[in-house]
Amino acid sequence: MILTIKTKQQTELIDITNKIRTALQSHDIQDGFCFLYVPHTTAAVTINESADPSVPSDILMVLNQVIPWKAGYRHMEGNSPAHIKSTLVGASEMIAIENGQLVLGTWQGIFFCEFDGPRTRKLHLRISSKL
Repeated sequence: MILTIKTKQQTELIDITNKIRTALQSHDIQDGFCFLYVPHTTAAVTINESADPSVPSDILMVLNQVIPWKAGYRHMEGNSPAHIKSTLVGASEMIAIENGQLVLGTWQGIFFCEFDGPRTRKLHLRISSKL
């Protein structure tokens, strides 16, 4: 299954937890795994706190401080910082499924990470009872 995500800013973290839960409901799997993969070199996916909206903002603030947009990069497209952020955060996540539910901590959510937006992105989702 492929989910389409439309981003609105150059850098943003979008909580996609409910989209993933909705996709899980269409499968008859009680125990298994949910694999997420971002097929873009300037985007990522991560799991972190979703209860406090300042956490994603803080993550972006630090990433933008550590990896600034202007730093003498050699990549001609001008989006080297997005490539670096994507590499550091990662292109995939695997989440266990138990009793038909994603196994996430109390405060955890799943975030699509845009580092070179705004764009229309894809997120590949595989739900399986086998690893």
